[in-house]
Amino acid sequence: MKYNEEIRKNRKRKTIIISVLLILVIVLGLVCLFVGSSNMSVEECFKALFGEGTPAQVRIIRNIRMPRVLAAIIAGAGLSISGLIMQTNLNNPMASPATLGVSNAAVFGANLSIIAFAGGFISTGNNLSNYLVGVNPYSTSVIAFIFSAFSILLILGLCRIRSFRPGVVVLAGIAIGSVWTAATTILQFYATDVGLSAAVIWNFGDLGRATYKTDIIMASVVVAGLIFFIITSWRQNAVLSGDSAAKSMGVNVNRLRFLSMLIASLITAVCVSFLGTIGFVGIICPHVTKRILGQDHRFSIPASALTGSILLLAADTLSRSMGDGSALPVGAITSMLGAPFFLAIILFKKKKSSV
Repeated sequence: MKYNEEIRKNRKRKTIIISVLLILVIVLGLVCLFVGSSNMSVEECFKALFGEGTPAQVRIIRNIRMPRVLAAIIAGAGLSISGLIMQTNLNNPMASPATLGVSNAAVFGANLSIIAFAGGFISTGNNLSNYLVGVNPYSTSVIAFIFSAFSILLILGLCRIRSFRPGVVVLAGIAIGSVWTAATTILQFYATDVGLSAAVIWNFGDLGRATYKTDIIMASVVVAGLIFFIITSWRQNAVLSGDSAAKSMGVNVNRLRFLSMLIASLITAVCVSFLGTIGFVGIICPHVTKRILGQDHRFSIPASALTGSILLLAADTLSRSMGDGSALPVGAITSMLGAPFFLAIILFKKKKSSV
């Protein structure tokens, strides 16, 4: 009886924490919606949100800030979930969406689209007006996603051939990711000034390029992945006990790992292809979630999604507050947060091992 009571209290505590995280997402979403360079008051923002106020105010809130806030919530949740699942299936606390070289492949695809097909040495030369006419942001995102998906399938295919072990996945991801990085460097070397500038700007993680259409696409992929991971949460818990223990519970470990890594990588590919590279969300948020709620994926999956949204909303609010009239790339803010977080993990583990 006492044991059951303890379990019930523990579940109640975790449910309360998840509810608090959800409230924080809503509050930060509103704060992010009301922060900007237009100097609109909170009252004016509320009126514009419901279609009142001047046409310019309504356009700013509904067509610029709202898609941006939704993108932060969706992409933050997707990248955080991907990091959590990769850390579980690779048995590596430092694993993240960058482990399989997904971001590297997306960057190469975007650079290829911008430099070679839309705005570089092939079609526009150094004429900026020609670049602005020829570039198609959706084609850039599509090509970035295609290369990301190809990289995922290539790595997972190699791992299936050479036995699907976590160590093999990590090594294959590092190797393939290095190839994409080298190819991107070569491509940029031959680019014109205009093409190179446009490609570098795309690499910055920027929520400002989000639209309702991109939000819907990202949301459909992230929600589908979230549902899959929640359904398989008990299998993910079994994997934590080791492959042998999971197999004894009836879990097909290789198939689960393959599907989990594929779906997590596809979520990352979609987010990166639309928004650019946003680093460290897939590392910071899963670690914070596991520290607060533990390893149980029934709770850590939704909590990780919420913490990812919170981090990206906070980073976006900070980027627009520091931009002095223009928003800084949100990827730079998350990277600034990620470096000290890494140091904190290293110092904590060192202190813990010395005790």
